[in-house]
Amino acid sequence: MNIRVGILTAPHIDFEQRAKTFILRNVRIGIGFHWDRCEDQEFAGQLEVIRNADGTETAVNIIDLEDYLCSVISSEMSANSPMELLKAHAVISRSWAIRAIEANRVTAGKIQSSVYEQNGHISFDVCADDHCQRYEGLGRMNNRAVEAVRATEGEVLSYGDEICDCRFHKCCGGKTEEFETCWEDKHVPYLESVDCPFCAPDYLKDTSALRQSLNDYDLETNDYHDWSVTYSASELRQIILDKSHIDFGEITDLIPLKRGKSGRIYELEIVGTLRRQVIGKELTIRRWLSPSCLKSSWFDIKKNCDSFRLEGHGWGHGVGLCQIGAATMAIEGYSYRDILAHYYPGTQCRIL
Repeated sequence: MNIRVGILTAPHIDFEQRAKTFILRNVRIGIGFHWDRCEDQEFAGQLEVIRNADGTETAVNIIDLEDYLCSVISSEMSANSPMELLKAHAVISRSWAIRAIEANRVTAGKIQSSVYEQNGHISFDVCADDHCQRYEGLGRMNNRAVEAVRATEGEVLSYGDEICDCRFHKCCGGKTEEFETCWEDKHVPYLESVDCPFCAPDYLKDTSALRQSLNDYDLETNDYHDWSVTYSASELRQIILDKSHIDFGEITDLIPLKRGKSGRIYELEIVGTLRRQVIGKELTIRRWLSPSCLKSSWFDIKKNCDSFRLEGHGWGHGVGLCQIGAATMAIEGYSYRDILAHYYPGTQCRIL
């Protein structure tokens, strides 16, 4: 099975074709997040350059699904991670990707699944950045990543007869979140909120082993479990204006209206001297309240006379597998199936 991966869109695709691989220049990763940057990346498989109606070009990598996964699991986490983490990630990334491929099939002009609508892509199945799954080519791969994918070849996570929509994030902060807090208003039984002591800093017995599980740009983020940020009222007004293009006036209050089971806010009222408005869900809240993107929407608000301090937990949306928690479980000796059973209750692994 092949997968079509959209790597980047630019006015002109700058690439170098080699004998069995190709290099793309200035690939942007971490788009809109605090680790946003550009890299040159090397890829296996075929390169297709699509010319878009607006005059831009899109680079699409057509590659075998299993080869794609070798890169994904070493882009999402380091290829030096514990083997059981890499296996767990191979299973969930394969499951998610198969759903995306199947959802991208069109019959009579109609998309067959809401997964496709969530991905929002037309000329390819998935993108290469955090919007879908990180896929950064050959640069961070090693033989251990290949071994993990081969050891789980064809294995997916299922809930009954359904291949699971396996969401994951960097660090839950102590408790994962439900699907409906972040996306559609529907309950997904295997994307429940579960306790996760494994990502807590005081739980980690060997921080050097954890550091081996994170890629270089993720290691730049030390406050992945507990974090805080402070804005003056005028700074917050400008940030919200830049992100929303709405002038609330001087910000006088931020009022959490609805929280998920983990504590993540999914409805927040912004109160200003010119207007007030309720926003959500969690990603909108994270984007509107940061020059880049807040680490999560699980935060408390400490308001002073002219400033707002947000004291938060976790990194990412919090749904499904907690990558740092799963890494710690693997370090502690849990198998990949133990890890998957913890973060996706009621599921089973099976071979397609």
